[in-house]
Amino acid sequence: MSTKDFIEKDYYKVLGVPKDATEAEIKKAYRKLAREYHPDANKGNAKAEERFKEISEANDVLGDPKKRKEYDEARTLFGNGGFRPGPGAGGGSFNFDLGDLFGGGAQGGGGAGGFGGGLGDVFGGLFNRGGAGAGTRTQPRRGQDIESEVTLSFTEAIEGATVPLRMSSQQPCKACSGTGDKNGTPRVCPTCVGTGQVARGSGGGFSLTDPCPDCKGRGLIAENPCDVCKGSGRAKSSRTMQVRIPAGVSDGQRIRLRGKGAPGERGGPAGDLYVVVHVKEHPVFGRKGDNLTVTVPVTYPEAALGGEVRVPTLGGPPVTLKLPAGTPNGRTMRARGKGAVRKDGTRGDLLVTVEVSVPKDLTGKARDALEAYREATADEDPRAELFQAAKGA
Repeated sequence: MSTKDFIEKDYYKVLGVPKDATEAEIKKAYRKLAREYHPDANKGNAKAEERFKEISEANDVLGDPKKRKEYDEARTLFGNGGFRPGPGAGGGSFNFDLGDLFGGGAQGGGGAGGFGGGLGDVFGGLFNRGGAGAGTRTQPRRGQDIESEVTLSFTEAIEGATVPLRMSSQQPCKACSGTGDKNGTPRVCPTCVGTGQVARGSGGGFSLTDPCPDCKGRGLIAENPCDVCKGSGRAKSSRTMQVRIPAGVSDGQRIRLRGKGAPGERGGPAGDLYVVVHVKEHPVFGRKGDNLTVTVPVTYPEAALGGEVRVPTLGGPPVTLKLPAGTPNGRTMRARGKGAVRKDGTRGDLLVTVEVSVPKDLTGKARDALEAYREATADEDPRAELFQAAKGA
């Protein structure tokens, strides 16, 4: 984030809260907006993704009391019209009018820029530059995100499950305790002075930062590189973690588990774990969204005369459905609350499709009964309407 962006962006407006909002109000506003614009809920929506980034950036500043104080101070000073980027100034270096700032008659020209150190203190916590001693502090680094896959049974996907996941990621090297140096005594990078970042001009008197090319953003350089990690301070490590997969996940769904990724460096937060779920097919049940499906065979007398039919459910006792007389083949009935678990904890339904079963072999009595039925209905032609409609068309 550049100094210019920091000053010009109104983070209170981004989150929709007043400037005197409490920490609880800021947290509540952020959570509400994050749920609404989260990429997982707006797949393929670039505007929602950009909005989510703005919300996260605003929460990163306003949600931290120290950063919020620095932000409010900077906005107050800039709001008085006193600060103007000086020609060729780097990040955190400004020319300003002391009269505008303090309300007095003193005019600050080039010499007024001596206040740049104080301004650097205001911005130092957010931009990792400026202010006395700021350049010698190595900054925390967030851990990498990890992707993994898991295969669940149909029942586990519906009901939820805790599964072991074996993951490989870059973690602090055990051989050198994460220092990258055989002796455990790396030196501060002279290029970035330990910050892990270098400034580059972007025009208009402001500067942006990039990872230092000499230390690769670590802020440290190993004089005697570790044989295991080759001086990076990170080494590949495997671990097994018990991960809870929520109920109701579907095949191909990608789940994000915050803070379950690779550990950070120098006190930085861990990355996130993304798990892609694969679901095995069930021999009896299928799925349509939050509803489960099942096909139940019935006899011709049951379909014609009606009756009660027992239907299996997933992981529970059977339910009994009433079959109306004259039920046609392929009709679908509904057993409410016997489907998949929704996000709000409720369940979808079980959709039961009736399939009239035609016997392959008939006993003597059954055959005689059907012959008698055929004679009794000889005057009825179920195809009469079909031929009539075809003829009319």
